[in-house]
Amino acid sequence: MMLSSRLSRASLLVAGLMLCASAWQAQAFETVIQVSPSALNIGSAGNVVTVHTEVPYGDVEVHSVYLNGVLIASSKADDRGNFVAKFDIDAIKTLNGLIIGGDNKLTLTGLTTYGEAFSGTDWVRVINILPRSR
Repeated sequence: MMLSSRLSRASLLVAGLMLCASAWQAQAFETVIQVSPSALNIGSAGNVVTVHTEVPYGDVEVHSVYLNGVLIASSKADDRGNFVAKFDIDAIKTLNGLIIGGDNKLTLTGLTTYGEAFSGTDWVRVINILPRSR
């Protein structure tokens, strides 16, 4: 009977944790984002993928920001004071599941300085055009 009681408590704990996780996700707010470049060329040399948001720069916990699981490389405020994130382009180019010749979903996630989760999604076309040799 003791094992059954422990299993019941463990089941309740797991259910409670799942409920908390669901509530946290439900509280996340959506923001409009714009990913640049809008066409990601696997064959070209580049440095960063830039993501513009509508979230005030001072409201973002910078080190919580990811783009499809890739940690932010740097950030700044745009001329309206909104958060702009920059990601290493090579890390984005090597994401699993990118469809060359197709549109790919990139999702920015993060936390505000007051603990609220946010996310935004944009689509980019992935191409593979090698630059001409000179």
